Amino acid sequence: MKNIFYYLLLLLAFSNTTNAAEQLTEAQLGQILFLDTAFSVNRTMSCATCHEPVNSFTDHRENTGRKMVSLGDDKSSLGSRNTPMAAYANTSPSFHYDDLLKEYVGGQFLDGRANTLADQAMGPPLNPVEMGLPDAETLVKRLQENPFYVATFKRLYGEKVFEASPQEGILPAFQGFANAIQAFENTEQFASYDSKYDRFLKGEYELTVLEDLGRTLFFSNNNVNCNSCHLLKTEDSPKEPFTNHQYRNIGVPSNAELISLGHLKADFIDHGLLENPAVSAPKYDGKFKNPSLRNVAVTGPYMHNGVFKDLRTVMEFYDHYNNPERTINPETGKPWQAPEVPQTVDKADLKAQALTDRKIDALVAFMKTLTDKRYEPLLEASQK
Repeated sequence: MKNIFYYLLLLLAFSNTTNAAEQLTEAQLGQILFLDTAFSVNRTMSCATCHEPVNSFTDHRENTGRKMVSLGDDKSSLGSRNTPMAAYANTSPSFHYDDLLKEYVGGQFLDGRANTLADQAMGPPLNPVEMGLPDAETLVKRLQENPFYVATFKRLYGEKVFEASPQEGILPAFQGFANAIQAFENTEQFASYDSKYDRFLKGEYELTVLEDLGRTLFFSNNNVNCNSCHLLKTEDSPKEPFTNHQYRNIGVPSNAELISLGHLKADFIDHGLLENPAVSAPKYDGKFKNPSLRNVAVTGPYMHNGVFKDLRTVMEFYDHYNNPERTINPETGKPWQAPEVPQTVDKADLKAQALTDRKIDALVAFMKTLTDKRYEPLLEASQK
């Protein structure tokens, strides 16, 4: 990671300002904080380390051979979950229980334990297996080491931001840190809506025959049932996030390769939504937030534990519930493993028509059209 002032100079060049501390917006401050390694214990890791802007804000480092989980600042700690894509995370509402849907909705992280993007931004710096700072006070001291941050925080959040008492248990400067990152994550850099699909809706791109078949299948209620979890608006609505922000257990197996790394117990089970302190009912065991399908073709591996490498494997996994001929995992050459949490699998949402190989190819082709324009070269690179 380059020195933080390199990024500051870029912002200055872009905005043509002469005094960054006086001119920077909250979102621009958030961008600098997002890229700064000063907020990890050994000063080697930033938010962008695990959410790389050039890779749709996912972690593409070769941490585990298959990029299943992220490596911490200490160069030895590993997570237990595949790092979620930060792009389009700003489409999620705060975590809540919807009385009409009878479902938990929204939040950040795969279990929704952070209500907002600001709440989420507070987590990694203090997580011992991620950025590893011992407490929020240490982060605030790191901010105060930098005169630019001191001046900017005082202008944006008040002259006494570094002196004020904690509000609801949170230091004001730490809250400012989180608010700035949230402001950055709410910019178009994280949600550009300029994929081939978006251009198709505007009449600027013509879908291929295969892509159009995939689109038809995706939106159909009589075929694959994708839209029961990955559709928020009506068919072909603009700025569709391709997730309903709800939680499901689709029967994902545990990842033996991940467990073999040795940082998890052999009988490790990820309980998903039940790991959220706000949730206690056993019926939510093993449910995870439905991810956005935006940029899905360039953000593998897939599922909460990175158990599947290829997008086509994911489609075959879904199909194996309805297709008696789809018995073998193409990545292992062995039968599909049992679900990690079998008792709460959402079987109704998985019920669909069996798919032919051509229909699977069509669905994958359609999902590739959800790739933001700036990431389309990643598609081309993966096909070489």
